Amino acid sequence: MAFEFQFQPVLAQSEVLLDGLYLTLELAGTGIVLGGLLGTLLAVLRGVVPALRWPIGVYVEVVRNTPFLVQLFIVYLGLPEAGLRMSAEQAAVITMTLNLGAYATEIVRAGLESVHKSQIEAGLSLALTRWQVFRHVVLGPALARVWPSLSSQFVLMLLSSSVFSFISVQELSGAASNVEQDTFRSFETYIVITVLYLAMAMALRVVLAVLGRVMFAAPVRAR
Repeated sequence: MAFEFQFQPVLAQSEVLLDGLYLTLELAGTGIVLGGLLGTLLAVLRGVVPALRWPIGVYVEVVRNTPFLVQLFIVYLGLPEAGLRMSAEQAAVITMTLNLGAYATEIVRAGLESVHKSQIEAGLSLALTRWQVFRHVVLGPALARVWPSLSSQFVLMLLSSSVFSFISVQELSGAASNVEQDTFRSFETYIVITVLYLAMAMALRVVLAVLGRVMFAAPVRAR
């Protein structure tokens, strides 16, 4: 018996899928911004505050060596037992921020360590303040060097949001599960979801590439 694709029942539920798509973008966007900022901050603190190197290092290793889903369950199921109650969406954002923050910390740290001390000394010799040297000589070039790696991690974080359906967040994967149950068209449903995730990932890569060129564009020198 030949299999026949039937996308009509799935596409008839496009409103459900689009709501899930919007929630995915909202959660991922928030988590990416907060996680990127957290990682940058911790990478800087790890380099300038010796007392924080060990605690930050422990946090990074614990997060990077445990499953994302386990971290999600700890935040969503564990923290409420400690009195920190939150919605499933809030737990998703917190988990994403903490997870991405650990990976971004290591990525940004590598960029900071790539800046040679002679460049810092040159900046100070030009009568720049320490903040100006840090911003223009250290942090800016460091982020420019590691931006491709950060961008890849941001895309991976977007795709990892699919596990949020395990705590009943109705993002794209959760919406797909509902559509599948209503239509009994599993193959067609997940083909559509695959296309949507692929489109989101490719679009995010383009946006991040453009953003990188804007933020880290070389200054135009007067002739």
